[in-house]
Amino acid sequence: MQQEQLAQFEAYCTQLYTSPNPAERSSAEAALVQLSTAPEYIPQCQFVLDHSKLAYAQLVAANALKKLLVQHWNHLLPQQQIDFRNYALSYLANRGPSCENFVSTYLIQLVATITKLGWSTSEEHQQIVTEVSKFLHATAGHLILGLELLQQLVGEMNTSANARSLTQQRKVSASFRDTCLFQIFQIALRTLQQLSTHAIPASDDEQKRIRDHSLQLALSSLSYDFIGTTLDDASEEMGTIQVPSSWRATMEDASTTQLFFDLYTSSTAPGSSRALEAVVLLASLRRSLFSSDEERYAFLSRLMRGTLHILQSQHGLTDHDNYHELCRLLARLKANYQLSELVQADTYREWIQLVATFTIDSFKHWQWAANSVYYLLSLWSRLVASMPYLKGDLPSQLESYVPQVITAFIHSRMELVRTLQQQSDAGAELDDPLDNEEQLTEQLDTLPSLCRFQLQQASAYVLSLFEPCAKQYSQLLSLPADQSRSADVAKRLCECEGELAWLVYIIGTVLGSHLTPSANSDAQQMVDAELTCIVLQLLSLLDAPANVQERRPHRSNQHLELALIFFMQQFRKVYVGDQATASSKVYAVLQERLHLSDHLAVLAVLMNKIVTNLKLRSDCLRITEKTLALLADLAGGYSSGKMLLKLETVHFILSNHTSSEFPFLDVSANSRLRTTFYCTLCKLLFSDDNSIKFKAFMQPFTELLKQLKEQTSLEAFSSAHVCTALIGALRDLRGIVSACSSRRTYTLFFEWIYPEFTPVLQRAAMTFYGMPEVTTPLLKLYAELVYNKAQRLTFDSSSPNGILLFRDASAILVGYGTNILKQQVPPGSDIYQHKYKGISLCLLLLTRALSGNYVNFGVFALYGDRALSDCLEVTIKLCLCMQLEDIMAYTKVCKAYFTLMELLMRNHTAMLVELDTPVLRHICRSLQEGLKSHEVATSSQCAAALEHLAAFHFRLLTDERDSPAKQQLANHLQRESELFSSQLAVLLNMIVFEDCANQWSLSRPLLALILSNDAFFQQWKDQMVSQQGSQPERQQKLSAAFSKLMTEVHPNLEAKNRDKFTQNLTMFRHELKSLF
Repeated sequence: MQQEQLAQFEAYCTQLYTSPNPAERSSAEAALVQLSTAPEYIPQCQFVLDHSKLAYAQLVAANALKKLLVQHWNHLLPQQQIDFRNYALSYLANRGPSCENFVSTYLIQLVATITKLGWSTSEEHQQIVTEVSKFLHATAGHLILGLELLQQLVGEMNTSANARSLTQQRKVSASFRDTCLFQIFQIALRTLQQLSTHAIPASDDEQKRIRDHSLQLALSSLSYDFIGTTLDDASEEMGTIQVPSSWRATMEDASTTQLFFDLYTSSTAPGSSRALEAVVLLASLRRSLFSSDEERYAFLSRLMRGTLHILQSQHGLTDHDNYHELCRLLARLKANYQLSELVQADTYREWIQLVATFTIDSFKHWQWAANSVYYLLSLWSRLVASMPYLKGDLPSQLESYVPQVITAFIHSRMELVRTLQQQSDAGAELDDPLDNEEQLTEQLDTLPSLCRFQLQQASAYVLSLFEPCAKQYSQLLSLPADQSRSADVAKRLCECEGELAWLVYIIGTVLGSHLTPSANSDAQQMVDAELTCIVLQLLSLLDAPANVQERRPHRSNQHLELALIFFMQQFRKVYVGDQATASSKVYAVLQERLHLSDHLAVLAVLMNKIVTNLKLRSDCLRITEKTLALLADLAGGYSSGKMLLKLETVHFILSNHTSSEFPFLDVSANSRLRTTFYCTLCKLLFSDDNSIKFKAFMQPFTELLKQLKEQTSLEAFSSAHVCTALIGALRDLRGIVSACSSRRTYTLFFEWIYPEFTPVLQRAAMTFYGMPEVTTPLLKLYAELVYNKAQRLTFDSSSPNGILLFRDASAILVGYGTNILKQQVPPGSDIYQHKYKGISLCLLLLTRALSGNYVNFGVFALYGDRALSDCLEVTIKLCLCMQLEDIMAYTKVCKAYFTLMELLMRNHTAMLVELDTPVLRHICRSLQEGLKSHEVATSSQCAAALEHLAAFHFRLLTDERDSPAKQQLANHLQRESELFSSQLAVLLNMIVFEDCANQWSLSRPLLALILSNDAFFQQWKDQMVSQQGSQPERQQKLSAAFSKLMTEVHPNLEAKNRDKFTQNLTMFRHELKSLF
């Protein structure tokens, strides 16, 4: 690169990063991207870095250099790899402190990446800490760069990025852990200690940066994946930190823990929160690291004294991050230490008192500590859970503090409701946990063990809040209309509903945890009964039609309804159905207070509530969804399902299930729930062996479809009201057929729908093909109808129903497919919704029909019936109309496509061979792409499909007889000679160079491909061996490995021979791994 070219390069860089014109930026980017396309540009990148003073040019060159070295790493000689690393280190040493941060960051990443990639090949790469140490003893700027280098290095070694395989990553990571990590951690500690003694000459700003980088380096070292468990970063439960035993002396040293506590005291945010985060990690050290129990106890004592000091002084707790980390630290102390160990500490009495006070204060100021509440609840829940295992005479003090904590938490929820109401009135919006199911569950999950620890006190407090609130709510609802419309009454009603919702959730959570071991189960059941009574008494008040009409639109009322459904689910789990006992003390109290004597009586209450919700709250989607889930769970239980059939309410629903009784069916937002509703109803219906009831149940659908059948003109049939009615009916029918789980029930449905109503559905496919809202439920219905789950499609030997069903499904698929192929997707619309979703459902439908084992497909060709051939022809055209990139991009399309291809290759290979060469080539290319998929299931399906095709080819080659298929395949290979060899090349490259999770699956097609493409395999093998000419020893070993691959493997595809080849291949891969 000359100076003129450098000036042009700098101009492009300036244009890329500073030009306001998008077109100019795009053209500059297109010119600059060439720099990272070929290894010949590496010297030019270095030239730019050495001679340009423009930071943007340095950035582009550093980025391009990193990309080129990573992409072409295997083509570099070991000495070149070292030279590039040293070049980057030298550049940082000479120009690093003065260049822009974003440039030095890229060069630091380059050093870390090169070190990782070369770690296993050269010991010189493993001396990286020694090289970086030179930075630590120069200027303050160099020290910062050195710490950044080490931090980036630890991060790089701890992630699977830039690693060829997971196995290689773990080897490199473990080697780095054993040779360098402790040394790096000591550097971080030593630097922090020097800072605290002012031993590092630097400005205030530099000292702050050094402290931040040192802390971050210590955190990275402690949070290293020491044993290759690849923990989920999103998980808050970090578990135990498996620090190596060589770290023992440093960890047991009192100054290590004290250093971080001192840093917390002396630093400002964010440094102070990072110091506490480091203490959280130290609190998670594995038990076996300590040389004795005494040392571990001393370590725990230091942690407790440190937290005690923070709680006493309240230092730094006005910062939210500090506050949050302290809550995490307290939770980790109990997670990693037993209550019996905490109790033995000298400071325990004062510590537990201050933790209780801190927790209660946190609940009072919940707005400040909203995200920290989980950790505090978790701490107390774990403390209580340990009580049964506490031995000895030392008091835990929990008896006095836990009730206070529970009271404070529940009180804080009541305060939360009032504050949210005030904020809402003022126009501000705060996050309401009742709107966030995940956050709500997180808070409720820890409550049961806390409440059951002092159950009488907890329930008494809940009752003391619930009863006055319910009474006031009742009084407010009974006010005359003119008074009830006032703003003050409306506000108080919302507050009552919010408070009752929280209390019902708390009662439901405690009730649902009844199965927790306890010595006092009778007393618990009495308390459960008291709490259940007060909740059930609310139902009549809430479900009065006038109250529903008035309060239904309010969000607080919806929260209360959802809480009640949650409570019913918890009550069902414990006291209704298979696991429950009718002699439970709960029913004695329910009989006395509410005249509900047994399961059936309570089930009647639950069913009445379900019916009320479905009738009167049809426009509340979440309530309808949860209500139907409750109904499905009740119907799904063996004994509860049987008991439901004894209720008049259930028989009423089964006789009156249309939208006139249940208006939620007409709400468009609930359209998906129709399927669930009818599936549940039919589970109940089918549990009673009575075909007359089924006919009566289907009567509304019979009438509707007859009406649709009578719409003879196209204009009438394609009208909006017909379309709406059809969509609803299709969703309902799919729910009914999905509930058919036996031959008896399926036959009832099939004989009802065929042949009377299937012409209506075929006509719908032809008329509404361009409307996904109709075709999607139609295709889903047929995909369910042809699905032979639980062997329900078992017809008599004399019955033609299997063939009739397939012909009908084929007519639907051909009718829809033929039209959708002609239709253009509207500009700007979602191609998946308008086209690909329908195609994927067609593929699913055909897959299920072909794999159902209820049709002899040879019959169609024998009698000249084109149902199968037309169906397959249209399906292949549908597959060809989708771009391969789109197939891979849409998960459902990808799954449906490759599942069908595997099935066709297995059972209909001869038909595929009859396709035109470009079509077969396209299918083979799609299988090739699927092989490379990161989804193991997809890759394995493609391998299986290839195995069937390759085996078919091999069998034809070894068969001396001529056949149309053999001639056809020969013609394909004449036009497309690489049809099979390209598949073989891809498989060989994957087996040799990649870490395959599905090696066995990939090995299956390999033998058939090698046997039928022997010349190509020999050529590929010779090429691989010749590439190692510069290293004769490796070349010789590689040649020997290839020879062993085919040892004792015969030219046939018998099972024994295949297994032998698979064994050889496993050994072959192990040998190649050790070579490369």
